[in-house]
Amino acid sequence: MNWRSKLRFRDLVGTSFLGLRSRRGRTALTALGIAIGIASMVAVVGISASSKAALLAELDAYGTNLLEVSPSSSGLAVEPLPLDAQPMLARVDAVETASAVSKTNLEVRRNVNDSSIAGVTAMGADPELFTTLRMTMATGRPLDDGLGSLPVAVLGEVAAIRLGIHDLSGGPTVSIDGHNFEVIGVLDELPLNPDISRTVIVGDTAAVEILGIKPNPTSVYLRVTPEEMATTRPLLKPTANPDRPAKVNVSRPSDFLEARAEVDRNLQNLLLALGGVALLVGGVGIANVMVISVLERRGEIGLRRAVGATRGHIRSQFVLEAGLLSGLGGVLGVLLGSAITIGYARRQDWVIDLPPFALAAGIGAALVIGMLAGLYPAAKAARLDPALAVSGGT
Repeated sequence: MNWRSKLRFRDLVGTSFLGLRSRRGRTALTALGIAIGIASMVAVVGISASSKAALLAELDAYGTNLLEVSPSSSGLAVEPLPLDAQPMLARVDAVETASAVSKTNLEVRRNVNDSSIAGVTAMGADPELFTTLRMTMATGRPLDDGLGSLPVAVLGEVAAIRLGIHDLSGGPTVSIDGHNFEVIGVLDELPLNPDISRTVIVGDTAAVEILGIKPNPTSVYLRVTPEEMATTRPLLKPTANPDRPAKVNVSRPSDFLEARAEVDRNLQNLLLALGGVALLVGGVGIANVMVISVLERRGEIGLRRAVGATRGHIRSQFVLEAGLLSGLGGVLGVLLGSAITIGYARRQDWVIDLPPFALAAGIGAALVIGMLAGLYPAAKAARLDPALAVSGGT
């Protein structure tokens, strides 16, 4: 009677699991090698996606339609903008708001008897600046038209830290070029304008009348209708300074965020490549472990062949063992990579973004690598002669 040995898939899985459970320490260490590679790749993708989500949130909050018009440098000399630059720019049809600022090099002190604070400068500003830059207050109030001529000031986030002013209790003051200004507010962080975070902002009228600075603006910040950005930007230089448009520079503060995103993408590609190398090393480890397993289990293989198991059964068992081993490492790696992403994103106060495709791809890649790594050991096991395998020969 002719018959053919059969092996149900359920039995095949059970046999493969039994092979892994019988060598738990080796299984755990081998799976860990795969898990490290998968975890690094998942963490890189997750952290990059979370960083991108945070970046998009910043761009949504501050907008990409903000432009800064400033004098361009010629050698060491910088020509200030004309006195009427701000009103002229405000007349451009697509310009929604235009606010002028006058940056200075005046010394800022906590009080007149202290040393000047390095890296903190004073700036006169049109009160409309708070609206144009969408600045929010950590504490206190912004400047408005009624305060523009009074000796009051708003501190940027970094300036407040360096001056040691954390709240407004007790009516803190700062000394600018020997003149006392009462602090009425502290700004939140300004991702698009970090230079303003290091300044003490006073009203434009007070800057001229009290501090004696020239009324010519050093920069004009504009909000432009997004749809007309491309056509409006070339008009701004001749509008700001019709006589010498080449002496005017027009920049978009959000460009540096986009440049940072490009750097992040390049770093992500590098780290993904390193994760891929770690994954391949893990695959080699699986192949090595499976070859050793075949040598150790020659008796088992010979016995199974003797009772009717085909070469295909033996081959399938060892390929599946390698796949289960790498799959276990893949699941572990995805969990570890997700935990790293969540922890890092929370620490940075980012939106947590774990792309589902990255999690699925991590497990899938582990399975593929493991099963490919198991092909040679499986073929070697299937080729063993049953009689020699049972007797311990080669």
